[in-house]
Amino acid sequence: MTETTLDFFTTRPTEIIAQDLLGRQLTYQSPTGILGGLIVETEAYLGATDRAAHSFNNKRTPHSEGLYRVGGTLYIYAQRQYFFLDIATQEENEPQGILIRAIQPNIGIEQMELNRKQELTPNLTNGPAKLMQAFGLKNKNDNLVFLDDSPFAIDLTNKIIPQEIVASPRVGINQTDERWANAPLRFTVAHNPYLSRILKAEMDFKNLGWQKLS
Repeated sequence: MTETTLDFFTTRPTEIIAQDLLGRQLTYQSPTGILGGLIVETEAYLGATDRAAHSFNNKRTPHSEGLYRVGGTLYIYAQRQYFFLDIATQEENEPQGILIRAIQPNIGIEQMELNRKQELTPNLTNGPAKLMQAFGLKNKNDNLVFLDDSPFAIDLTNKIIPQEIVASPRVGINQTDERWANAPLRFTVAHNPYLSRILKAEMDFKNLGWQKLS
């Protein structure tokens, strides 16, 4: 039986879902055609008790509303002029979510280069704002839209398996509470060059961190 988007994003802990997204194809139907890449980096945010989450202490505002929707709902938010792609997890009113932090581009690369004014190097999509720029996203029109009804899609049937998944602290979390500042809730395909934070010496340009490329 094919797993539904709702089941994928609601029936397991958010940390497990965040890891399962690694190696899955993310696509965006842009006005200029389909753009996309393999998800190589995610961050989990665990709701009301998570001091780094927008929904910490059950803070519910128009800004954070997407996290309170049923799992599989898009939560697209902006910081300054940059946009970010988050997907709600768990049942409605359990405000957890996953930030898509980086992709390895493989569809519509030329258009993404034009959108970013950037040639195909890891810098093209190695960060949450960069990948949205590469997709040409300049608004929050798809915020609160369920994934299946949006221009975004994630292949839940097929995936490429990472050689290793690394769990580490999330990026840019400055909290006095060391538990959340250091919580290993950032998940990455080890040695993939498109990670948002990786030393050049650690990059695997041969296999890109995958067990088998297809």
